[in-house]
Amino acid sequence: MTIHKIVSHLDTTRSAREELYKVFHRMPELSLQEFRTAEKIREELERIGVNEVNQVGRTGLTAVLRNGDGPVVAMRADIDGLPMAELSGKEYSAEGVTQVDENTGVETPVAHSCGHDVHIISLLGALEALNATRDSWSGTFVGVFQPAEETAAGARDMVDNGIATKMPIPDVYLGQHVLGVIPGGSVGTRRGALFSQAASIRITIYGKGSHGAMPNLGVDPTVLGAAIITRLQTIVSREIAPKEIAVVTVGSFHSGTKSNIIPDSATMLLNTRAYNAEVSASLHEAIERIVRAECEAARSPQEPDFEYFDVYPLTLNDDDVTDTVAAAFDGYFGDDSVEMDLVPASEDFSVIPDALGVPYTFWGLGGFADHTSAPGNHSPFFAPDIQPTLDRGAEAIIVAASPWLMKEN
Repeated sequence: MTIHKIVSHLDTTRSAREELYKVFHRMPELSLQEFRTAEKIREELERIGVNEVNQVGRTGLTAVLRNGDGPVVAMRADIDGLPMAELSGKEYSAEGVTQVDENTGVETPVAHSCGHDVHIISLLGALEALNATRDSWSGTFVGVFQPAEETAAGARDMVDNGIATKMPIPDVYLGQHVLGVIPGGSVGTRRGALFSQAASIRITIYGKGSHGAMPNLGVDPTVLGAAIITRLQTIVSREIAPKEIAVVTVGSFHSGTKSNIIPDSATMLLNTRAYNAEVSASLHEAIERIVRAECEAARSPQEPDFEYFDVYPLTLNDDDVTDTVAAAFDGYFGDDSVEMDLVPASEDFSVIPDALGVPYTFWGLGGFADHTSAPGNHSPFFAPDIQPTLDRGAEAIIVAASPWLMKEN
């Protein structure tokens, strides 16, 4: 079969891909600052003979393989790292790697603790195999190397910077993410909702400063904040239907600088998750209502401020596209093709296909042989097994694209 000819080309590049993975793993970069990463990707695309490479925004790239008549398939790989230190202990670890955040001017550790380096190598491997076996398929394959997934800014940045003019509009848009929640070497699909809708909220509440020994002369935002945090816990338990899935987390609360000073403001950071827009809207309405009501009850001298950021859309896989890819996975991978459960993490993957009006599906890639004790994404210990993960990641891309691109036997 033609698909086996394409996949077998990966055997000839395995060692090189493994070494290249280590290079990318050691050079993680912050969101929208992936300059070295983008340059290295461009260098590799040139090496493997992909001639139509377009920059989109500061660090985004599209790589277009045109191979005669046929459908257009696009595949996305995100490329940014995380502002955290790696503690995996791997000999190719990025321990000690730092980068100055251009937004804050602060030097911070950086690590590929979400596996985006796996995504880069998987897509590069698939592009190289497809380019080397052009007699086995027909159509157009587009690699989309997207920045800044970790801040929910990268996909929107590519849309705003004209990705629609930097690639042919695809018939289908594909994506994958390496995870520890499914068996190593497996691929997992799911119809409908897969990753949750999410938003972070910075809330500033206001009090009236005073001496700690004279609280009656002030309005204490610390006590006010404590009341708000407690009351917020009732949203999911008492306002959201039990059949729905929703999360409200207060991840940070900062108030004051000294034990005997009542401050004049406090700030809290919240995160919400839901699997449909109505529930998400209900969470945000309830949060603002509760905060405003508690502020009024506490005699707050000023209305609270709400700032929404890191807003992620729902990843809602198209049924028909998902069924097509799942059938291809079942036929090629057998028992290693599994059905995914809902994943409470979030993705900005769907921003581009939604903007282009293109159906999409996104699947999981198992990255750990012992998935039952695997570290989660964003753990400092997250470092997937190199193999079979890199091979399976590239194979999955080729197999997923095959229903649209493969020639008949």
